[in-house]
Amino acid sequence: MELKIEARNVEMRKGWQTKIQEEQEKLIRYYPNFVLHLRVSIEATTSYKEGGFEIKLVASVPNDTAVVTRRGETVRAALTESFDVLTLQLKEMQRKKRKSQKQPVEAGPNDKLGVIRKVSPHESYGFITSADKRDIYFHENALKNLNMDELAEGDSVSFGETTGDKGPQASWVRPLR
Repeated sequence: MELKIEARNVEMRKGWQTKIQEEQEKLIRYYPNFVLHLRVSIEATTSYKEGGFEIKLVASVPNDTAVVTRRGETVRAALTESFDVLTLQLKEMQRKKRKSQKQPVEAGPNDKLGVIRKVSPHESYGFITSADKRDIYFHENALKNLNMDELAEGDSVSFGETTGDKGPQASWVRPLR
């Protein structure tokens, strides 16, 4: 990760630089190969109401940029808050990236195929008609990569079968698209 630190209208202190390097190490540890460039700007502000300092973080990640600006009376507190907010933004960016990369699943060699016969979203369960015309119960907790409200009668699914208290039931259910 490339790091650039700049100070405006204020002398850079060793303690601030150490804090920035500690935060950079955390980013490298928790987000390896995700943050490409990080720019940290510390500026002393002239207006009393704005707080004494403004911290600006700009992090470049693949196909995106995260920007955090915080003001505070002390640089160290503003730095800590800025990096906390940046961490939350990076976490959300990774979550969205993972979600967008999910592709519809093809049925595996041991998967069973079926069609949704009945969905009861308010009761959190439904039934699948298997290829051999049996009714297979499933609970909302068995759904993978979808929610109950995304299912409709007639949807094709793959599932894993197990024996429940009252007969056959699905241990997992995935949509086929």
